[in-house]
Amino acid sequence: MKTLKLRIKDKHSEMLNQMASEVNFVWNYVNDLCFQHLKRKGEFLSAYDVAKYTKGTSKECDLHSQTVQAVTEELVTRRKQFKKAKLKWRVSNKKSARRSLGWIPFKKVAIKYADGYIQYGKHQFKLWDSYGLSKYNIKTGSFVEDARGRWYVCFVVEAAAVEKSTATQAIGIDLGLKDIATCSDGTVISNPKFYRHYEQKLGIAQRARNKKRVRALHAKIANSRKDHLHKASSMLVKKNALIIVGDLSAKKLVKTTMAKSVLDTGFSALKTMLKYKCENAGVLFEEVNEAYTTQICSCCRKISSSSPKGRAGLGIREWQCMECGTFHENRDINSALNILALGHERLAVGISVL
Repeated sequence: MKTLKLRIKDKHSEMLNQMASEVNFVWNYVNDLCFQHLKRKGEFLSAYDVAKYTKGTSKECDLHSQTVQAVTEELVTRRKQFKKAKLKWRVSNKKSARRSLGWIPFKKVAIKYADGYIQYGKHQFKLWDSYGLSKYNIKTGSFVEDARGRWYVCFVVEAAAVEKSTATQAIGIDLGLKDIATCSDGTVISNPKFYRHYEQKLGIAQRARNKKRVRALHAKIANSRKDHLHKASSMLVKKNALIIVGDLSAKKLVKTTMAKSVLDTGFSALKTMLKYKCENAGVLFEEVNEAYTTQICSCCRKISSSSPKGRAGLGIREWQCMECGTFHENRDINSALNILALGHERLAVGISVL
């Protein structure tokens, strides 16, 4: 299964905004209904129980009955996931800082596809079909709005069989900030620093309170970063049969003074892309504990007195092991080699591979 995202033409935005407002109304109604029932009866309502309370809603709200059902199912699922008696309200007011981005879920029976447009109920929406939807078997989907007010339709489809990778190489990957990723074979994924590149323009737009320009710049930064990471991850998956990555945590690093640089690299997104692309291509993916991999010599597997240690050693980019005399011209490649060795040890179930 995979998701296809297609842009809907802007002339339909007003209609979709109205429908999204009705979806928010249904969500808030069901959310409050379930909460009040829990207070009175001490039990949760299921999606099946809620159906009798939402009967006839589709006609009043100009929504397909499958959309109302999908909203209810999503709310019940999220309530269980987050273990909450009541979820947040969906806000439709465009002037509110807490406005929810538009969302209109649907199921397969709610839509029909023809060349260049889709039909939802009695409404037709033209789109740019860059995938050729007629080739896919659509399962479910939703209309979604981005921060710039543009609308897209997302389809969950059955993915065609992908040719499995025939590569035989194995690599370890050291994630970082100077370069997004350094591989054990010497491959380096550079860090273009997209946010830093547009930071001055973004500051000018923010001081001018030009919200439209700010949103456009943020979208450009995010799209550029995503494009770079997709190309890099696809290249690594095609070239290798085994990819081993260190467990560097972006969640922890964003709490430090390096937060802006961490978010600008997007190495957490790269790790996610590698994982699902490896699954799709039949490539083995492993994540290992990278503690001390920078300090350990990849040749003798020992920590010497000359090893770069802690924050004080961040500036040391090359060093010589005092135990075996090996000179490491790039500390990140040394770390990647150690990550590769750790991955082999895990695969060998404890049998050390040097």
